[in-house]
Amino acid sequence: MSAAELETTAKAMVAEGKGILAIDESSPTIKKRFDTINIESTEENRRAYRDILITAPDCNQYISGMILFDETIRQATSDGTPFPKALIDQGIMPGIKVDTGAKDFANHPNEKVTEGLDGLRDRLAEYKSLGAKFAKWRAVITIGEGIPTQACIDANAHALSRYAGLCQEAGIVPMVEPEVLMDADNTIETCYDVTERTLSTLFNTLYQQDVAYEHTILKTNMVISGKQCPTQADVQTVADMTVKCLLNTVPASLPGIVFLSGGQSAELATAHLNAMNKTYPDLPWPLSFSYGRALQEPCLNAWSGKTENVEAATQALLHREKCNSLACTGEYSADIES
Repeated sequence: MSAAELETTAKAMVAEGKGILAIDESSPTIKKRFDTINIESTEENRRAYRDILITAPDCNQYISGMILFDETIRQATSDGTPFPKALIDQGIMPGIKVDTGAKDFANHPNEKVTEGLDGLRDRLAEYKSLGAKFAKWRAVITIGEGIPTQACIDANAHALSRYAGLCQEAGIVPMVEPEVLMDADNTIETCYDVTERTLSTLFNTLYQQDVAYEHTILKTNMVISGKQCPTQADVQTVADMTVKCLLNTVPASLPGIVFLSGGQSAELATAHLNAMNKTYPDLPWPLSFSYGRALQEPCLNAWSGKTENVEAATQALLHREKCNSLACTGEYSADIES
């Protein structure tokens, strides 16, 4: 893939009113999701569920790409069409999660570093042959007593940058995802400081390793209060502080930024995205979504593993996709939820 094709793919990922659906849950994570609806996490159940997500009619109005798991990119729809082809036929780009998970960071208690660089060049070549247009690598940054350390941020930024370089070499657009977790009792100000430090380090490291910003997509957390913080910032404050953080750290040449939902409720994740785009319509880059749970949870609950619920599940999915599509242009209203 030429530089022009990489640029075209990156821009298409954040086309106006469209975002990314993340369906790349690892086997342990999808099992946890299935446990909530009391169905077994078999290969066929996983395939059947993701078939709903991939084949929802008209989802290409709202979705530009889907991030797949290794198992999923090799599976097919109920009529035998390989999932990547089913997406491409709808004008949706297949993506692939390529990291192998966050592991304990040596000599740094309670911190993680993401692994998966070994053999990545060959895996990327295979994924490209299977239809992947972009890839994703997630780093985990934990807020706690004395953490994150700069060593943890540096190690994850280095891995993200090496991954991104290998992707661009392979003709695949890298999505770099440094996630500052929202699980602790920290204030929104602490989240701001950690996110700013993380993003500054990441883009400096990408630059040092000659990764082309214009062929890279950032997937990041919003600047938000920790879940256990007694004072929760309101929607407008989250929007203001998130945009300020991005303006201070993200190069203007980046094609776009997509947010992870990070455990927010479906409606709140949409409201935050909408507030950013409504208040700040003239940013250097589009702000969009790459949600997993915040798009999927209503669909999963409606489905509950039953064939007769597929239509209801599909409608629940399309509703959330439409809501977030509207939020990409600042046109979402809570009235649409009723």
